[in-house]
Amino acid sequence: MKWNMLIAALFGVFSALAPQIHAQAVEPYEYANPSSMATKALILDVAEIGDRLVAVGEFGHIIYSDDSGESWVQAQNVPTRNTITAITFLDEKTGFAVGHDATILKTVDGGESWSLKYIERRGENPLFGIQFASATFGLAVGAFSTVMETKDGGETWAQRPLIKDAYDDYHLNGLFTDAAGSLYIPAEFGMIYKSKDGGRTFAGIQTAYEGSFWGGMALTNNNLLIWGMRGNAYVSRDGGRSWVRSETNTDRSISGGTQLADGTIVLTGLSGLVLVSKDNGRTFDASVRSDRLSFATVSSKSDNEVLLYGDPGVLPHTFSN
Repeated sequence: MKWNMLIAALFGVFSALAPQIHAQAVEPYEYANPSSMATKALILDVAEIGDRLVAVGEFGHIIYSDDSGESWVQAQNVPTRNTITAITFLDEKTGFAVGHDATILKTVDGGESWSLKYIERRGENPLFGIQFASATFGLAVGAFSTVMETKDGGETWAQRPLIKDAYDDYHLNGLFTDAAGSLYIPAEFGMIYKSKDGGRTFAGIQTAYEGSFWGGMALTNNNLLIWGMRGNAYVSRDGGRSWVRSETNTDRSISGGTQLADGTIVLTGLSGLVLVSKDNGRTFDASVRSDRLSFATVSSKSDNEVLLYGDPGVLPHTFSN
């Protein structure tokens, strides 16, 4: 499951995090193996790009689908076997994925092939999120307040502090943006970091929750939703200045989510958890799948069906389950 894989990686991180810049292309030393089981191994994140889905997971597996998840193709020439944790796209062709050992990958053909842009070969430092504020400026974030920055469209990356002269070493568990271009990082100990200048500077926002937030998203009504451990989800209606706890009706941890075209919010998480909200995240109906499998995230499929991604790879889920 996503959280176990990430926690195991985090406990293995003891090396110093030194600033690095790669001025030349990084040479891979291994490639993901083609596998007929790529859709049944651990999947941790997915991007919906037009009519294409691109999903990432363990062993360097990257898979894509052009038929709403009915069939999948494994990407060719993926230059890593590290677990890949997050993916984002700038347009229908250009995308980035990040993972363990601070791995950063780039695609320019919609996810069908990838090049390696950054890796820390002597460490186990995992990255958990990546976003671009423009075509040239982007950030990747991860364990122990690690922040990687690019100013040239992802060709080179350098490590920088999240907040200058700050001493926080919280794990930065994701990265998302709102309609106004502000960036948000869900973190540990109820902390959320916000940038109003495209990621160049951040300020911390302390919520009422004391546990970890694992993810978040901007909603179509311009509210913000974050989620994490023990069924905790919070909504902000004022750009992150204040947060109100959602009624999730569960104590199972929440790991990922999406908003469907009709405004319905679907979240998923530990032990078969699926949450559905029809009121912009104020309240959720909770259900638990009979298989009790754990899922990292979810994407839309049809009016009454979504795709769940996690321990078993990719599975369809209907709301009547």
